[in-house]
Amino acid sequence: MFDTKLDETYNETSIIRGSTETEKIMKWTKFRIKTITDAEDIIISTLYDIGLEGAQIEDKIPLTALEKEQMFVDILPDGPEDDGIAYLSFFVEQKEDGSLEVNGVTVSQETIVAQITQELDELRFFMEIGEGSITVTETEDIDWINNWKQYFHQFYIDDLLVIPSWEEVREEDRDKKILHIDPGTAFGTGMHETTQLCIRQIKKYLTAETELLDVGTGSGILAILALMYGAKHAVGTDLDPCAVEAVAQNMEANDIAKESFDMMIGNIITDKEVQDRVGYECYDIVVANILADVLVPLTPVITHQLKKGGIYITSGIIDTKEETVRQAVEEAGLAIVEVTHQGEWVSVTARK
Repeated sequence: MFDTKLDETYNETSIIRGSTETEKIMKWTKFRIKTITDAEDIIISTLYDIGLEGAQIEDKIPLTALEKEQMFVDILPDGPEDDGIAYLSFFVEQKEDGSLEVNGVTVSQETIVAQITQELDELRFFMEIGEGSITVTETEDIDWINNWKQYFHQFYIDDLLVIPSWEEVREEDRDKKILHIDPGTAFGTGMHETTQLCIRQIKKYLTAETELLDVGTGSGILAILALMYGAKHAVGTDLDPCAVEAVAQNMEANDIAKESFDMMIGNIITDKEVQDRVGYECYDIVVANILADVLVPLTPVITHQLKKGGIYITSGIIDTKEETVRQAVEEAGLAIVEVTHQGEWVSVTARK
């Protein structure tokens, strides 16, 4: 799973647009959902699965001290009182003929609205999402999809410094463990709680002989970090072909040898060929930072990739789904050894 909340520090500031005469003006169809702040993360994660990648978030949640620091802002004017309402906007680029494309498939505006509506209706069964209304508009913008970068600055995950490709390492940080990351437009930055939960668990169980499998590797953050902390070899799988380029760029940025990380595209849950290529009973750690609804069918499959005694680290689990994942893990014959929490997100670690 990727870290879908690209704009962790947007709030009311939203996206700042710039323009030059040489930049390409693109047309986008904007799907805007009215919801509540408590449902932001789970809706973004859910809609990622249908191909809506990245989100513009508008809410009135005050910025935290960390967010202000990341934005290099010391004092902000007082904003309106938080009313719990949030608006999530997803943008789909229009092709020259005006058609829309999601996951490589040409679709109509009506189809996308119907898919969003279905996902929101399913979420209502187990959580409050507020109004859930959808509005559709057309917008022109100039490379908006890269403008979010001005809000993403270097930050720490415990002793690890995460820094984007467009920033320089400060002199005082050069002796620290550093992850250089270019998440691109479709993958995460490492800021999300689910990624951080996985990182801490990987570090806890990692050895110099670790063979690691990262299911849903995205930008490759987890596998690359495992290699940086001393893992022997890693394999990443993902459904999105864009992951190949994202992983390659991040490997190069972090001086990861090509032979230490193998990347595969395909659905390991349903595709026997992918399962065969990944291999059986050869991984000391399998990590999956994916939504709970994907972890449930994944878990009984992935037990065959784990060595006896191997560690299975899962995250991407909203707290309301914790019991569902725990049950799936136990039914697959794995023993739960630890459950950790950060915010409303959960990581379940088990042993084969």
